[in-house]
Amino acid sequence: MATVTTSAPTRRPAAKKSADRGSGMRGTVSKNWFGGALSWVWLLIVLVPIYWIIITSFKQQSDYFSTNPLAPPTAPTLSNYLMVVQSDFPRYFVNSVIVTVGSIVPAVLISFLAAFAIVRGRGWLLKATNSLFLMGLAIPLQATIIPVYLIIIRLGLYDTLGAIILPSIAFAIPLSVLVLSNFIRDVPKELFESMRMDGASDWQTLWQLAFPLTRPALVTVTIYNGLGIWNGFLLPLILTQSPEKRLLPLGLWTFQGQYSVNVPAILASVVLTTLPILVLYVIGRRQLMSGLTAGFSK
Repeated sequence: MATVTTSAPTRRPAAKKSADRGSGMRGTVSKNWFGGALSWVWLLIVLVPIYWIIITSFKQQSDYFSTNPLAPPTAPTLSNYLMVVQSDFPRYFVNSVIVTVGSIVPAVLISFLAAFAIVRGRGWLLKATNSLFLMGLAIPLQATIIPVYLIIIRLGLYDTLGAIILPSIAFAIPLSVLVLSNFIRDVPKELFESMRMDGASDWQTLWQLAFPLTRPALVTVTIYNGLGIWNGFLLPLILTQSPEKRLLPLGLWTFQGQYSVNVPAILASVVLTTLPILVLYVIGRRQLMSGLTAGFSK
């Protein structure tokens, strides 16, 4: 009687299968040429105004109206920058620094303490406080300018730098609390419990554990709120009147006459105004990007 022998089916090695799968996946991946083209178009849209601002700031006022706006200056000059520096620009710059630093430091400190209490604390009162902070994100500055104006008048702070600092602190706190609380929630609870078992108080846990781990978030809210306060126009316009209390955005009016506008001088002041923010961004860009990606993706 003849016997039929069957051989076991041969199996391909796992490595070969994975290699075939990887080669198949590589073959299906295609480059997004459309998205890349849109990125270059958007980059061009962003760079053209910046290029125009820089080259125009080195032009004479007479050459600005007689030459191509996008053409580089035939005879570059620093007279516009000298005019800006010799005007009241240094005073406006100092006022902007005082208002920005005086608003950011208390706002970030209060927001950090509030975020730590909301995350690590217990009770309905803290939850209600968190909801109150979130509600502040839905209220724009323009909707509260009249009540803020009346409060500043009652406090006797009108036409002072403090009249700009106090509302700036209030409007910087809600977003700062949201970002910082998200970062503190990401800290493992075991770290807090281990420090508590070692005898650390809440104050020590706050500054020795939560503060170093939330440094990217602190840099993020500092730069973000600092940019908004530095470029703020509505509060200085409504709450100040004297020329010596002007900030940089209001200082641009110095080069605007009744019948003409010195465009090159205005753009030179714009370049000088953006330099501090640019330097601050270059210094903290890594922590800013990490803070934005981690804090706003919750």
